[in-house]
Amino acid sequence: MFGSKIKLDKELLKKVKHYSDLAGYSSVEEFITHALEKEIERLEESESEEEIKKKLKGLGYIS
Repeated sequence: MFGSKIKLDKELLKKVKHYSDLAGYSSVEEFITHALEKEIERLEESESEEEIKKKLKGLGYIS
C-alpha cells in the first residue's frame, strides 16, 4: 500500500490478524485487501443502486 492507512478497533484487528494467519495470507494488509475486493465485487454485481442500498442495509452498514 502506498501510504494508505485505516484505523481498526483493537478487537477487530486482533481477529483480522488471527484469521489472516489461519487462512495463510502473507500479511494483514493482503487479507483486508482480498476481503474488500470480494465485497466490492459482490456489490458491483448488483443490478441497481436500490439493490446495493438494500444489501448494505442488510449488512448493517447503513440504516
